Amino acid sequence: MSTYVPLISSGVAGPLGVLHLPRLWLKASLEATAQIAAGYPGCGKGYDQMVLDGLGLDRQATLDFIKSQRPTYTAFEAWVKTQSGVNLSKASVQKLNLSIQGYIHADDTRKGILAASGLADDGSVFPDAINLNNLDDWNEFHAAVLK
Repeated sequence: MSTYVPLISSGVAGPLGVLHLPRLWLKASLEATAQIAAGYPGCGKGYDQMVLDGLGLDRQATLDFIKSQRPTYTAFEAWVKTQSGVNLSKASVQKLNLSIQGYIHADDTRKGILAASGLADDGSVFPDAINLNNLDDWNEFHAAVLK
């Protein structure tokens, strides 16, 4: 069976406007079918947990739904809207999105990603985690598929 690097960026939002939610769905879906590339958690403690907490979603219920139902992305968003305690107010989503956009990796993580990308750690690459994670994903994709 093939495995896949999740190439939906954390900077992408679906119809609900929540950044990273499509990536969370993709990663959890890949893990649920044993198709996620090595080194990628189906639901990690960083952005994944930030989105779950920011929306008020139960982690285990979310993962169980994805695993048992294997929903399309829009079906997943429809399910999110039905969950007790979920907060999709404009202010809540905006606060969550700003926290995702503003997250900065630790120095060692930034340095490692830039080095693996062949880029100097000289301030020329915007240091936010979304952009660094994109670089990391693209390198992993290249190593897995194109090398």
